[in-house]
Amino acid sequence: MRKILAVLLVLLLAVGLLAGCGGGDTNGGGGEEETAMRIGFAQANLNDTFQTYVVDAAKAKAAELGYTIDVTDAQEDVVKQQDQVVAMIEQGYDAIMVVPVDTSAMQPITDAVTEAGIPLIYVNRNPFGTDTPPEGVYYVGSQEIVAGRLQGEYLVEIMGETGGVGILMGILSNEGAVKRTEGNEEILKDYPGIKILAKETGEWQYDKGLAITENWLTAYGEELTAILANNDGMAIGALQALEAAGRDDVIVIGVDAIPDAVKLVAEGKLDATVLQDAVGQGAGGVDVASKVLAGEAPEAVTWIDFVLVSPDNVADFQ
Repeated sequence: MRKILAVLLVLLLAVGLLAGCGGGDTNGGGGEEETAMRIGFAQANLNDTFQTYVVDAAKAKAAELGYTIDVTDAQEDVVKQQDQVVAMIEQGYDAIMVVPVDTSAMQPITDAVTEAGIPLIYVNRNPFGTDTPPEGVYYVGSQEIVAGRLQGEYLVEIMGETGGVGILMGILSNEGAVKRTEGNEEILKDYPGIKILAKETGEWQYDKGLAITENWLTAYGEELTAILANNDGMAIGALQALEAAGRDDVIVIGVDAIPDAVKLVAEGKLDATVLQDAVGQGAGGVDVASKVLAGEAPEAVTWIDFVLVSPDNVADFQ
């Protein structure tokens, strides 16, 4: 009987010790389990190939830092984007990143997020122009006018000082579309022999770039010698229309340096593109958020450089 009691006592002590160890692991010595920082990313349009690369870069950087990032798609609908950001505020995200649908209509979002005391980082499309963002708000992106200048300068270099140009524009409420076109015009106005035949919005979309180019070929014929597109999607659409019409003599230059465009430059089909660094912008937005959340004070504006990608240097980008 005594032996049985002794065995039972040993078993009870063992169970007690295990329970004590288990309790220590669960409670972490009395502290609570640490929760990962959460970033909400309100995207303008995930049907825009470039924006998918921005998102991928943001996700990769967030994973590297141990953060959680959730992405919404406004599909170029301003009201929808505002609702998505309000939902992020209500759900208590630690920081919010936004690629604006309409850079001229971001004040309600800016006001709502800053009033909630949440760091706000705009990415890629700048709602502030030349102004400095308000306190607690940041911008990560590129100086859009530079992309247009690079396109214009390279066009003059390879076409010469005479020709007829069509400009495929993005959505006109986007700062990128306005400033890239402004950069084109700033360069071309110095060459009286170069005429801008048409400017039309293709809304960043491949199929619209294709359709507009088909119309231009009908309207201008041989007078059309070059197309400058605000992004690569529209540039590739233009190439498709030109190829179908047997017009491989028309110069086409895009912006973004998405992989398909870089491949076409290497193949000699697309004359050039301008690298807009999606990785730098997406990861840069998360990096700014992480610094703010860590109590640091990053610069209000982080500029990411544009780079011309032509047959001369395309190998560096493959």
